[in-house]
Amino acid sequence: MKWITRSHVHVDRVACPWLIMRFIDSDAELMFVPKSQVLAVAEKEGAIAYDTPGAELHHRDDLCTFDVLIAEYELVDKALLRLAKIVNAADTDNLQNDPMAAGLEAIAVGFGLRFPDDFENLEHQFQVYDALYAWCRLDVAGN
Repeated sequence: MKWITRSHVHVDRVACPWLIMRFIDSDAELMFVPKSQVLAVAEKEGAIAYDTPGAELHHRDDLCTFDVLIAEYELVDKALLRLAKIVNAADTDNLQNDPMAAGLEAIAVGFGLRFPDDFENLEHQFQVYDALYAWCRLDVAGN
């Protein structure tokens, strides 16, 4: 399936493709376009739009798009839910809600500066999310 969002990825637009590729659609074709074009290109390409205004898979109340995807696809992995708390706090500017959030935000900014190409950025940041997910598995096992 094709999945489309806004270009210039940051926390939620890195976390969501990672979630999609690892837990929802391992054959996903990711697309990034300017914000003003997401919905039109999604319709033209038959793609699922996410993390953009007007998309069904977008922020809802206090939920970031990562949370919305977890709810929509009924994912219940405890480590994934732990990761969602970190992503939400980092993405919604509520860094005080999780001790890991400020670090994730800093990493997102740093990778964005180092790798302005969205696909190259994802290639590098997916390793960060894989490692953070591994930490979350350990964290929830201890609780």
